[in-house]
Amino acid sequence: MNPSPNAAGPLPAAGPHAERAGNAGERARNAGEAASAGEFRTAHLFDLVVDLDPSLSVGRGLYGRRVVFGAAGGTFHGPRLHGEVLPGGGDWALFGPDGTMTLDVRLTLRTHDGALLHMSYGGRLVTPPAVREALGDPAGRHRVDPGDYYFRTNPLFETGAEGYAWLNGTVGIGSGRFVDGGVAYRVSEVL
Repeated sequence: MNPSPNAAGPLPAAGPHAERAGNAGERARNAGEAASAGEFRTAHLFDLVVDLDPSLSVGRGLYGRRVVFGAAGGTFHGPRLHGEVLPGGGDWALFGPDGTMTLDVRLTLRTHDGALLHMSYGGRLVTPPAVREALGDPAGRHRVDPGDYYFRTNPLFETGAEGYAWLNGTVGIGSGRFVDGGVAYRVSEVL
């Protein structure tokens, strides 16, 4: 048996990670270059807008104050995929005593060609006391400058759609902001 899987040439790409596997060497080189430079390389994946239903306060529990923000719909647009956010997902957010919100989001996306994608992400919304009250007002929070709060996410994806199987191995990062009626994210993939 050959100790190096690439000694006899590259392995054929197959299965759900075929596109990723085919680019693994390039990705490893890019990651090595980025690691030696002390930074990650990213590429824009899509911009996402999620329309929100009125929130539901579960109340203060063992871990903090739980609030559910239901997803009423939305859209996403990027260079390699675009489509709509289906109703039914949402954020099962947990607010800590300092006002920091820990996100626990699950969404179903449908691409323009009918593929279904499961998108889940955690993250943090850190709000300084000076803007906390304004961000708590659904009718006006979109007027708060996004530079006045910290809103970051780490999306992961799952799909059985062959044309989008490359997403199964993608780690994302996102920067969020409030928009009228919902939230918007700029989502990038970590290369």
